[in-house]
Amino acid sequence: MTTATTTGVASSANDQSKDGLYKKVFWHIMPFLMLCYVIAYLDRVNVGFAKLQMSVDLGFSETVFGLGAGLFFIGYFLFEVPSNVLMHKVGARIWIARIMVTWGILSACFMFVQTPTQFYVLRFLLGLAEAGFYPGIILYLTYWFPSHRRAKVIAVFMSGIPVAGILGNPLSGWIMDAFHGSSGMQGWQWMFVIEAIPAVLIGLVTLFYLDNDVKSAKWLTDDEKKVLQADIDGDQKGKESGHSFGDIVKDARVWLMCLIYFSFVMGQYGLTLWMPTLVKATGVTGNLQIGLLSAIPFGCAIVAMNLIGRSADRKRERRWHLVVPAMMGCVGFIGAALFADNTVISIASLSLAAAGVLTCAPLFWSLPTSFLSGAAAAVGIAAINSVGNLAGFVSPYLIGYFKDLTKSNAIGMYMLAVMLVVGAIATLVTKPGVVNK
Repeated sequence: MTTATTTGVASSANDQSKDGLYKKVFWHIMPFLMLCYVIAYLDRVNVGFAKLQMSVDLGFSETVFGLGAGLFFIGYFLFEVPSNVLMHKVGARIWIARIMVTWGILSACFMFVQTPTQFYVLRFLLGLAEAGFYPGIILYLTYWFPSHRRAKVIAVFMSGIPVAGILGNPLSGWIMDAFHGSSGMQGWQWMFVIEAIPAVLIGLVTLFYLDNDVKSAKWLTDDEKKVLQADIDGDQKGKESGHSFGDIVKDARVWLMCLIYFSFVMGQYGLTLWMPTLVKATGVTGNLQIGLLSAIPFGCAIVAMNLIGRSADRKRERRWHLVVPAMMGCVGFIGAALFADNTVISIASLSLAAAGVLTCAPLFWSLPTSFLSGAAAAVGIAAINSVGNLAGFVSPYLIGYFKDLTKSNAIGMYMLAVMLVVGAIATLVTKPGVVNK
């Protein structure tokens, strides 16, 4: 056997061994993180389902609901960067547990809402409480996986969004129908209480299960830790890691990332917060039936985001793997607007929209994490996520406003389609040599 052949065999064996090691890491942390995100996202958007009863019971207009739903993201925006910096300092285990317990308690408090002001205040406080969870997890994954393995991992983590829709929408509908009137409480009040309990319980479990980083993982051998840490350290070379918040703010690339993410988040929350209303508008009656039909687009999204995420990692190409799903979302929203009265075509259009916009989010994070690391990543990721998530305020508010103004969801859907085109164009502005890793 020649030297070249021997070297090739050794390299192949080493790659297989490393793949096995990353598979071990994946199965230890990803199912738990995904569970946390399912619970987080359910508590964040279940207000969209509560609206079906809540708006009628409390006399909330579409604009009031849209503003309240969006105020979550103002609190999120204000505390997100400080939250991620604190997590980088105190460790993921304690900080993620704190986030989950506090948002669970606040989510349960929605059962007491009676006025728009109370609704606004609690949504704002819920945003403060949850701020830092999502960007904290994105940062946390950079401690375990190098860039070329991260798109698939983030796609699996963000599968929590459609899973929350698949499980949460029918569950929310069932709770609202089954518990309505029990102990003098409305169905939407029971929904907030019951769906808040898992956040508190899993938050407490986080204290005992999650490790801060590779070095603190007792379930890894010393040799395994060395291999993983060497990969992570090698991945950081050439990235920017020591900049201050002021330096990050001055970086044009970071602002480009903010624009791209803002565009995609407009579509994401326009879809997830208004899905039950859009399905109901096609003529479907009954909360459980609405929940079951609302789950279909999220099922399509799970398939799309994982297939496209795997393709992006395999080909190490990021830009077109973002542009294509963005345009899928654009076409889906236009179809939902044009065929709003047809249940079958509307569900098919919303499925295409969901597959597109929910795929964009996990793949997007391959872009900024390709040139940021360490403290710069902690600040940069949080800054991008906080600015981008302001779309979570703008999107539901404008959709509600246009719905009250025109008595139709169409203008809101067209607005989301345009924003996805903006995001696709901005993605193509990025340099392939920087992001394609």
